[in-house]
Amino acid sequence: MDRITLLGAAVMQHILLQTTIEGDRDDWHIGRFSLLKAFLESLVDEDGAAAFRVTARNRASLGAPDPVLSTLPDSDVRQVWLFAVDTGNGLTAEDCAGLSEFRRRGGGLMVTRDHMDLGSSICGLAGIGAAHHFHTHNLDPDASRHCRDDMATADISWPNYHSGANGDFQQVDAVGNVHPVLRDPESPSGVIAFLPSHPHEGAVDAPAGDASSRVILKGRSKISGRDFNLAVAFDPSDAGGPAIAESTFHHFVDYNWDTAAGCPSFVSEAPGDGMRRHPEALRSTHRYVRNLAFWLAGRA
Repeated sequence: MDRITLLGAAVMQHILLQTTIEGDRDDWHIGRFSLLKAFLESLVDEDGAAAFRVTARNRASLGAPDPVLSTLPDSDVRQVWLFAVDTGNGLTAEDCAGLSEFRRRGGGLMVTRDHMDLGSSICGLAGIGAAHHFHTHNLDPDASRHCRDDMATADISWPNYHSGANGDFQQVDAVGNVHPVLRDPESPSGVIAFLPSHPHEGAVDAPAGDASSRVILKGRSKISGRDFNLAVAFDPSDAGGPAIAESTFHHFVDYNWDTAAGCPSFVSEAPGDGMRRHPEALRSTHRYVRNLAFWLAGRA
C-alpha cells in the first residue's frame, strides 16, 4: 500500500470499526456500536455521495494474530476506529505491528479504551499507545492522579474519572486553539459542547517529546471537580497519519447514546436519561463523530 494521500479528494473511504475481543454477547462486542456504524454510513461528501464504507468486526481468536489487524497495511482500509475493550490481552505483537505500520503509511487511527487496565493491550501501538495511561501499564507521570475518582463502583480503581451516569451527557471544553474535530457551526460557541458521560473514564495525555500531539479536549469530574483529558490529537507527520487517543469508548457505544439499546449484565450503575431529554447533546456528539471521520480521512 502506498502512502495514503487523500487531502481534498472526494473518495469513498473504507472505515474499520474494530473491537479487541472475540465477540462475547455479554460484553462490549461490536454489535453494541451499531448506532455509530449507521451514523458513519449516513455521512455524505460535498457531492452528496456516501463518504464512507464501514466494516464492523470483533477480533478473531485471542492469542493468535488477527487476520485483519495484522495485515492492515495491505488492505483497502483507510481509517481504523479501535475500541479496546479487552482486559489486557486483546492485541498480539503482530496486531500492534500491523496497526502501527498502517498509521506509519498514512492511515487514520482512533484508539479508545476505558477505566483502570481495560484496553491496556494498546500500549504496544507505536506513538498513540503512549498517550494512554492505565493502572498498571504506562502510568500517568503525575502521581497525584494515582487515586480513585469514582468511588461508587468498588471493583474499579484509577484511572476512573466520573463524568456522569451512562445515558447522561457532560459539558466539554476545548483546549488551546480549537482543533478541527471540535468545530461545530450549530453550537452557540462554534465548538463542540457536549459528549456522552460515563461513571469511570480512563486517562489520556500527549506523550512527552511528541511534537505532533496535544490535548484538545477536557472534561470535569462530577465527584472531585478535577479536570481530566478526554482527547489527544496527533497531527499528520513523518511519524504517520492523523490519530486521536480517546479516554473512553463510552463516547461511542449504543448504550451511551440511547440506554434503551441495553448493556452487558456486569454494568451495575443506574443509567441516566439526559441524552434522551436533551437532543442537543446527541446532536453535538454526532457532530464530533462526523468531524473525526472527515479529519481522519484528511478532509477536515
